Amino acid sequence: MIQKKDNHSKFLPTSKKEMEALGWEQADVILFSGDAYIDHPSFGAAVIGRVLENIGLRVAIVPQPNWRDDLRDFKKLGAPRLFFGVTSGSMDSMVNHYTANKRLRSDDAYTPDDKSGYRPDYAVTVYSNIIKKNYPDIPLIIGGIEASLRRLTHYDYWSDSLKPSVLIDSGADILVYGMGEKPILEIARRLADGQSVFELYDIPQISFIDSDISIYKSEKETIILNSFEDCLQSKEKFGDNFKVIETESNRVSPQRIVEPIKDKVVVVNPPYPLPTTEEIDSWYDLPYTRLPHPRYKSKVIPAWEMIKFSVNIHRGCFGGCSFCTISAHQGKFISSRSEKSILNEVDKVVGMEGFKGYLSDIGGPSANMYTMKGRDLKKCDACKRPSCIFPNICNNLNTSHENLLSLYRAVRKRDGVKKAFVGSGVRYDLSMNDNDEYITELIRHHVSGRLKVAPEHTSDEVLRNMRKPPFESFKKFNQKFNEINAKYSLNQQLIPYFISSHPGSKEVDMQNLANETKKLDFKLEQIQDFTPTPMTLASTIYYTGIDPYTKKPLFVARTQEQKLKQRNYFFWYQDKEKRSKDKYQNSNFKKKS
Repeated sequence: MIQKKDNHSKFLPTSKKEMEALGWEQADVILFSGDAYIDHPSFGAAVIGRVLENIGLRVAIVPQPNWRDDLRDFKKLGAPRLFFGVTSGSMDSMVNHYTANKRLRSDDAYTPDDKSGYRPDYAVTVYSNIIKKNYPDIPLIIGGIEASLRRLTHYDYWSDSLKPSVLIDSGADILVYGMGEKPILEIARRLADGQSVFELYDIPQISFIDSDISIYKSEKETIILNSFEDCLQSKEKFGDNFKVIETESNRVSPQRIVEPIKDKVVVVNPPYPLPTTEEIDSWYDLPYTRLPHPRYKSKVIPAWEMIKFSVNIHRGCFGGCSFCTISAHQGKFISSRSEKSILNEVDKVVGMEGFKGYLSDIGGPSANMYTMKGRDLKKCDACKRPSCIFPNICNNLNTSHENLLSLYRAVRKRDGVKKAFVGSGVRYDLSMNDNDEYITELIRHHVSGRLKVAPEHTSDEVLRNMRKPPFESFKKFNQKFNEINAKYSLNQQLIPYFISSHPGSKEVDMQNLANETKKLDFKLEQIQDFTPTPMTLASTIYYTGIDPYTKKPLFVARTQEQKLKQRNYFFWYQDKEKRSKDKYQNSNFKKKS
C-alpha cells in the first residue's frame, strides 16, 4: 500500500549518507543508470524516479556504478522494499561506446568531464546479472532504450550475431519498453499492495519470460513469431519476424507478440494507450532541479550542457525512417504537452543560473510535429503504415503548424526570453504545406544561425530505402530557405545531415552525393556512417541482405574498406591525403540511437 505524502527531495539520494539525511532506513525503489545523474526531464532515470517519488515512494539512484571492483556500489544502499530498476542510460551502451567502424570512442557525453569507460558494454545485462546474484529474491525491472529495443531477437552489430531478448541474458523479471511512466507506476502500486512479480504479467507495455506457449496459441489477439532458433537458421524468418514487430509497433491497438526460445517464450504485451496531454504534462511538471547532482561539483557533463536551456514539447515521430529507432521506442503517434506546461518550463529555464535569454531548443524528436495527428482517428485505428509521410503524406494527417506557431509566439513574448531557437531537426517535407507561413516564421525568429535538416542522401533509390522524400524536395526547401534569408537580410546556414553506407547505397551513389552537394556549395559537417542498431528496418536489411517487405536483395557495404570509400565522398573539399585517413574514430557527430 502506498500512502501519498509530500516526499519530494531536492535530488534523489545517491548514497547511504544522503538517505540517512532524509531519515530513510530503506529505499522503496533503487534505480541503476549508466548515465551520470542529472535531475532533468530529458533523462529517463530522473523522470522515472520523480514519477515514483510523486506517488509517495522513497526512490534512490545509483549512477554509473563500478562493475569492476568489489561491487560496493551495488551493495551500498542495501535492498529496496519493492524493486530494483536498471537502465543503460539515454543511449544503447554499444552505440555510446563504439563508432560505426567498431572503434572504441574516447569520450562519453553522459559522463562528467566527457570521460569514457564509466559504463560496461551491454550495460543492462551486466548491471542486472550483478544485482540478481546479490539480491536474487528482489524483483528486477529493466527499461530504457537499450532494454526496449532489445526486447525480442535482434541483430547485434558489435558481435555480428543475432541475440535473444535481453530478458534471457539479463535474468530480469520484467522489461518495460517504450516511454515507461505508466507501466512503472502500475508495477510499483501492485508490488506495494503485496502482489508478487509473477502476478504482474497482465500489465500493458511490459515484456517477460513465460514457460508455457500453449496458453497463448488459443488467444485471438496474439501473434506467435518464428522462434529464436528458427531465426538463427534462417535470415528470411528473422526478416519475417521484424516485419510483424514493426507493423504492430506502429498500430494504435497492437496485438500481443510471443516469441519462442528453447522451452520458454518471450511475451510482449500491447502498450498502454497514448498518454493524454494531462498525463504527459503531469510528468514534465514534477519538481526537477534541472541540474546535475551536487556530487559532480564543478565537473562538466556535455549532454547536460547541450540541453540545459532547452524544452521538449512532444514525444513520438511518424517519419518512420528505416534507420531510426524513435518510433520503435517512443511510438509513431505524437503525444504533445499543453502550451501552459511548456511555458511554465520556459519560465523555470529563464530562472536558471547562467541563462542569458537564449533557449537552445524548443523541439522534440522531429521539431515540427507538435500536436499533429489524424483528422479521422478511426482511420488511424485501421492503419498499418510505418510512416505517415512516406511514400507520401497521408491525406488523413493534419499537417497544420497552427498550434506550433501559436506556441512559438507565446514563447517569444515570455519575460526573459530574447531568442527561442529550434535546435532539433526539422522535417522539411512537412514544413512546406502551409503557404510558407511556418518556414518563414521559423527562419525569421527561431534559427540560431544554423538550421538542421536531414535529407540523408541524394540518390532517390537510396532515399526510398531510407523512407525519406526525394532529394528534389530538399532542393526546394533549400531554395526557399535562401529566398527567405535574402528577403529579411539574414545571414544563416542550412546544415544538412547525410548518411553513408546505408543498405542500398553503393559507391556510385556516394559519388553522386558528392557532386550534388558540391553544386549546392555544401561542405558537409553533420555526417554519419550507417550504424546498425537493434530493431530497425535498415539493420534487418544489413544483416539479411534482403528487404523483408519486398523480399528483394539489396547491396550492403560491410567491410571497413567499403565503408571508408563511401564515407570519404563526404569530404570532396579536402585534399586527397587528408581524405584518405580514417576519420571514424574522431567523428564530431553522433547520430541519436
